Parts: sequence; structure tokens; C-alpha cells
Amino acid sequence: MRFRQRATAGLATLLLPLAGLVGLASPAHAADSATATYAKTQDWGTGFEGKWTVKNTGTTAISSWTIQWDFPSGTSVTSAWDADVTNSGNHWTAKNKSWNGTLAAGASVSFGFNGSGSGSPSNCTLNGGSCDGGTTVPGDSAPSAPGTPTASSVTDTSVKLSWSAATDDKGVKNYDVLRGGTKVATVTTTSYTDTGLTAGTDYSYTVQARDTADQTGPVSGSVAVHTTGGTTDPPPSGKNVKLGYFTEWGIYGRNYNVKNLVTSGSAAKITHINYAFGNVTNGQCAIGDSYADYDKAFTADQSVSGVADTWDQPLRGNFNQLRELKAKYPNIKVLWSFGGWTWSGGFAQAAANPTAFANSCYNLVEDPRWADVFDGIDIDWEYPNACGLSCDSSGAAAYKNLMQALRAKFGSNNLVTAATTADGTSGGKIDAADYAGASQYVDWYNVMSYDFFGAFNAQGPTAPHSPLTSYSGIPTPGFTTADAIAKFKSKGVPASKLLIGIGFYGRGWTGVTQSAPGGTATGPAAGTYEQGIEDYKVLKTSCPSTGLVAGTAYAYCGNNWWSYDTPATIGTKMSWAKSQGLGGAFFWEFSGDTSNGELVSAINSGLS
Repeated sequence: MRFRQRATAGLATLLLPLAGLVGLASPAHAADSATATYAKTQDWGTGFEGKWTVKNTGTTAISSWTIQWDFPSGTSVTSAWDADVTNSGNHWTAKNKSWNGTLAAGASVSFGFNGSGSGSPSNCTLNGGSCDGGTTVPGDSAPSAPGTPTASSVTDTSVKLSWSAATDDKGVKNYDVLRGGTKVATVTTTSYTDTGLTAGTDYSYTVQARDTADQTGPVSGSVAVHTTGGTTDPPPSGKNVKLGYFTEWGIYGRNYNVKNLVTSGSAAKITHINYAFGNVTNGQCAIGDSYADYDKAFTADQSVSGVADTWDQPLRGNFNQLRELKAKYPNIKVLWSFGGWTWSGGFAQAAANPTAFANSCYNLVEDPRWADVFDGIDIDWEYPNACGLSCDSSGAAAYKNLMQALRAKFGSNNLVTAATTADGTSGGKIDAADYAGASQYVDWYNVMSYDFFGAFNAQGPTAPHSPLTSYSGIPTPGFTTADAIAKFKSKGVPASKLLIGIGFYGRGWTGVTQSAPGGTATGPAAGTYEQGIEDYKVLKTSCPSTGLVAGTAYAYCGNNWWSYDTPATIGTKMSWAKSQGLGGAFFWEFSGDTSNGELVSAINSGLS
């Protein structure tokens, strides 16, 4: 799940030979029935991953689409998938495949590519017209994103929204106000009161500027609003889950055993443990590390019970230690997590036969040797129908089908949960899979609201890896906890089935010359186990917090810049989670905490 370097997306369809067949774009005309938006989804210094999303904003179907754009000299596409991409010099053209050209009204489709260089696309046209659905004016840049709206005067049926102005080289004409991604008003001022809402209901708002040539810029960050009244005011407290991940490999170099949950006091303050990770391979659930899981013999001083394991003991390893922990703390439920960042690539084959996969998982989790240890299963499929360590093309429905099969097999007496992306951008990973449809089958989602930014972008800009809200200068609008939660809610996922995620570690850069976020860097800061990552228990004293941004802490020491959560910022996030009616919180992972479990204590007190 965590403590990994983001990697280049697996190469998919190689480009056709650079044919030089594409001429300059024809004179632009209004493309008022479709838009094309671009996002850089990954950047690893020497290259990047880009994504275009075409959306039919009209009322009739589109039979085909062609996007054209210019890259500056030195930037190029090296491979692409889900579109045929060619070029003539620095001018690039992408045409739909035979199977994804038709778009019904309101539908959208995305394609991705790997690139070299650092430039951004310009002079974009879609089917000969402007990519933003407006006119194209040579030499006239689109406006910037407005500030993230703030909400005030919330009533049963209305809310007032205000935002800071966008900028434009020719002037801003007006702003489109979007509710749940759909335009509800166009105004000339930087405020708007939305009326006719439903009492006790969650809404999400963004704003987009339009310049004097009718070109639209990027959308702002989102603000979540809960109207008063109804049957859910104030929002429900949810399940009050307090869940931590325990890693099977932590017993090695980290020397972190199940017993540490007892000595730190953490076991008395949690409700659930996710044991990470089981493997996903050959379409089945499989053991991740048999020695750590059920074979390693723990000495008396390492054991929860204080009794050493024997050579002929039926069950040893972490599984037996978890059994002993549950004997001391009967309230704790343990789930076996399968997948994670490294093993999520195995879910594509599993999704091809969900029933067979569910049967294999059930048989493993309910193995008579350790059936009493586990209370359910957690699925960490981190990039369904999207790209991560590899690219998945299972389709949006595959996620729902998998969860449905797991619930059918595990029944109502077992927990079925899942860890999910927190990519709240338009057309991002939350949009790639049917999380809303799957939510009826899961007890909750662990929304991984961390790792938004880090030294996987080696030169920066420095940014907090777990921002709660947006802030001025955020590198990628939509990469915040609030945006992710708002998007899940807007799709129909109940708030009580969403858990906020906390990282018990920091991400950092070196070669930084400024204390405030947004600085440049020369690479990742040194870390104990991985470059650019360090445990909170180390950073707390080696590089103490020097500032706050977007609900989390950052620290500048020497020429290193780190961001991480502290007990104080966790308290802020827990208060926010309660105000949103979320189901609780989870964290990755126990061994990053102090020996007295101060971060676990902050989660417990914040949710109590």
C-alpha cells in the first residue's frame, strides 16, 4: 500500500511510426458539444505520464474524436494507450480507437501516454474546435483556476459560495459555478448563492473562470457542503472505526511485533487491524510471506502472552500473535488485506472470474488453522481500471463485480472492506471505477488520503503529502482529502462508509532553499528504509515541525523539507471527519508511531 516509490506506468500500445502525416490544425471553430482536458498524472523527473479526457457535453452522441495539440521542443510522446497518436514535428494528434470513438451525451473517455521532457500541451483543438468548448484565440491564454470556494450562510435549502478571483492576460469575463461537476450558474462576481437544495444533504462545489474570448480555465478545488435540517443534521457519527495496518514484514528490519501494540498502549485504543499483505496471483488470494505469517517462532519476550513458541506448535508466526492479542483485547477485529501497491496488478486476472477469486480468498482466510484469527477480508486494489505500478483495463464495472462476489461468499457475518484511491481530480482514479455501485457490498472504504505529493517528483515543488484541504499554490488541484471525500459522496457513497486516512510517516526533499511550501529541490531526502520517506517517530525529533499548511504540518531543517502529521494536525483531521459524518479513521502503519503510541492516541481521542 505505502512506502513505495511511484513508478512509471507500464508501457501499453507502442506508438505508430512518426508518420509526419498530420498537418497544422485547421482554423478553429466552436466545439460546443465536447471538451478535452489534460492532466499530468505522474512525473518521475526524466519523463511523465499524461492523460486526456474527452467529454460529450452536448445532447446527441459523438461518433468519433480527434485531439490535436503542440508540445514545446524537447517534449514528446513515447508510448500511448487507448488512442492512436502520431505527430508532425512538435504537433501531435490523437484519434480514437475503433471501440471508444462513440460517446453518448454526457459520457466521457480517457486515454493516456508516457512522455519525455517537461513541457505542457498548448493550442489544443478537439474535432477542429476549442478543447474547452469555446472559441480559440491565438496568443490568448486561458484563465487560471479561481481559489477554492468557501461556504457560508448554509441553510436547509441554500448556501453562499465565495472564492478568490482568477487571473487572465486579457481579462476574466465570468465564472461557472459547478455543483457535483455540473454547471448550475454563470456569474460575473466572485460569489454566488445556490438555492433550491435539499435539507440534510451533501453537495460539492467547484468554480471555473471564463475569459473575454469565452475560453475556460481549470476548475478550482472543491468545497463540501452539508445543508442543515433533514434527518441527518448534524451528520451521523458513523461507525467510529479506529483501524491500523500491521505489516507482516515489520517483524524483520523494523523489529516491530504484535506485542508492540500492547506495550505502546495502542491495542486499547483501536477497533480493527488490517494485516498486510496477502498476495493476489493467478486469479486467487495467496499467502504473502509464509514464514512471517504462520511459521516464525517468537521468544517469550517477543510474545503477546509472554510464552515462547515451541517447535511443534500448530500455529506460530504473526497469526498466532494476533490470536493472542485478540484473547487480551476481545473487542479488536482483524482483517486480512490482499493486494497493496505492489500486488494490485494481480487483480486484473482476479476480476476476470470474480466468483473463483472470492472462493479462493474465503478458503484461505477461513483455513481451519487460523480461521478464528480473522473477522473478514480487506481488498487493496489501488488502481482498478487505471494506471499505477502497472496499468489495468478491467473496466469500470469490474470493481463492483469483485466486491459483489466477495460479499456473496463471505456473507453478512464477515467484514468486507477495501482501500481506495483518493484522487479527487476530474476524470481521475475515483472516476475510473464504480465505487458507488460497489459500496453496497462493503462495510467501508479506507480512503488513502496521503501520498498526494512527494519526492517521486524529485525537483519538487515541495508540498504536503497529506493535505486536508486545498491551498494557494497546490501543485495539483483535487489532490486533497476534502476533494476525495466530496467526490465519493457526490457519487452516492454513504459518508458512514468512508474512513479518512492518516500516514504515520513523512515525505521529504533535499536541496530545498525555502521554508514555505512550493520550493524547488534536488532530490529525495535521506530516509531510514527508503529515500524520501521517514517515520514520524524519527522526524518528530530530527526535523520538528516549523509550519502548517492545509491542515497538516511541514518542517524545514538544514536543506531538507518534510511534511507529516502530528498529534495536533491529527486532532484537526479527526474533528473534520466527525463533521463530515465519516465512519472513522485508519492509518498506515503502526511501526511509524512513537513507542508510547502518541499518534494512535490522537486518533482515539479525536474520534471519541
